[in-house]
Amino acid sequence: MIPKVIHYCWFGHSEKNNKVKKCIESWKKHCPDYQIIEWNESNCNIDDNSYLKMCYENKKYAFLTDYLRLQIIYQNGGLYFDTDVELVKTFDDLLQYSAFFGFETNEYVNTGEGFGAEAGNSIVKQMLDEYDILLDGRNGTRGCPILNTNALLKFGLIQNGKKQIIENAIIFPSDYFNPYDDPTGVLTLTDNTYSIHWYGKSWMDKKTILRSKLTKPLHRFQKWIKKAKGKE
Repeated sequence: MIPKVIHYCWFGHSEKNNKVKKCIESWKKHCPDYQIIEWNESNCNIDDNSYLKMCYENKKYAFLTDYLRLQIIYQNGGLYFDTDVELVKTFDDLLQYSAFFGFETNEYVNTGEGFGAEAGNSIVKQMLDEYDILLDGRNGTRGCPILNTNALLKFGLIQNGKKQIIENAIIFPSDYFNPYDDPTGVLTLTDNTYSIHWYGKSWMDKKTILRSKLTKPLHRFQKWIKKAKGKE
């Protein structure tokens, strides 16, 4: 059984903005009896490998967190949320599983939107192992959805966005933890939704973030056109 502990990471010593504070408050509201642990410079060994050190020194905190969250859950068990994840209901009924993850799209799983596991879970270990090629710090960074999904494929994941059980874990469709479509800016809550990943984009530069905001209407229109053609 997954323990009632919520882990999150906060590096760089910056002040938490109102959006982050709102998300953390939602954890307290919907999971009031869970312990919440912040991982930062004071309780993480950034010198554990060259990849972590490189990410930290270059202020690539999002990529630093991609690796650390797997390490933290593998060693301690519990739930992990990025600080741009807002809960809409309790996670109590998901604690029965050895591990759970969620599709971000029909193809990729993203642990940043929230996941949980018992300590020592074999799938989380494989997700860590996917970073082996990066640990010397000389091969740049990789997006976690690709690495997380590559690990799950080794256990038989089918990239169809549907609920499935593989090995000792359950994978949920995107509406469980990712009902917000970032390219279009459309939020579609369902009865299945536990949380909303708001895509804080802390790892992107300001120009990229602005471009993302400005192109949302275009993406909505393109999605509408595609949907309309599908009905013909």
